[in-house]
Amino acid sequence: MAKFITIGERISVTAPAIRRAFEERDPEPIITRCEQQLKAGANYIDVNIGPAESDGEDRMIWAVKLLQERFDNVPLALDTSNMKAIEAGIQVYNREKGKPIVNSADAGDRFNRIELAANNDAIVIALCSANGIASDNDERMAHCQRMLEEGLMHGMEAEDLWFDPLFLVVKGMQDKQMEVLEAIKMFSDMGLNSTGGLSNNSNGMPKHIRPIFDSCMLAMAMMQGLTSAIVNPNDQRLMETIKTCDIIKNNNLYADSYLEI
Repeated sequence: MAKFITIGERISVTAPAIRRAFEERDPEPIITRCEQQLKAGANYIDVNIGPAESDGEDRMIWAVKLLQERFDNVPLALDTSNMKAIEAGIQVYNREKGKPIVNSADAGDRFNRIELAANNDAIVIALCSANGIASDNDERMAHCQRMLEEGLMHGMEAEDLWFDPLFLVVKGMQDKQMEVLEAIKMFSDMGLNSTGGLSNNSNGMPKHIRPIFDSCMLAMAMMQGLTSAIVNPNDQRLMETIKTCDIIKNNNLYADSYLEI
């Protein structure tokens, strides 16, 4: 079995310093955050440039070249609502360490991103929603089936669609958490890969509680078959949980030094 895949979330325009770095083409804050995440154990780096309606293509090309040239062709997830920017980034992307990830498609307005991924031999994160959160797992699985069929029709391998059940905030949606875990089990039973923005579940919680909740949710999700997650790799508790679950699931060989590997 393959080891769990972590996608580092910390290069995002939601952080003011990163937003300014993209606007000014200042490489240092972006390089620093990428280096921190890779040292902490991230496998992929998410590059969220925002909508970038005016300069998205140039911005994404700049970011892809900057990070891959500096960090030995690190694999990247290209994250923006600007489809032309994603395509531009893919055109300069080096696949030596892994295919690019398109972040993301859904069964609603972003449905055409599945074809984009197929045409560019990319992985796509497929959100099991359509212009709103699915009401239950019947709806989630209907979206999953529709997106899977679309990808296969365009020549994709099923393994290149990573299905996201959407992690939901515990504060206000506590009764929905087990449904999310059950959806992950359903994906796993179908032999499908899965992922998601893990930290959504702890939004609004005090800072000292969030790592506890994120780690517990992650461990439960991995035991249901979750194969990837978009996370903060600088959260040591979380990364230790991932490495430990990989041992328990026999995805990695145990050694006394496994936390250091």
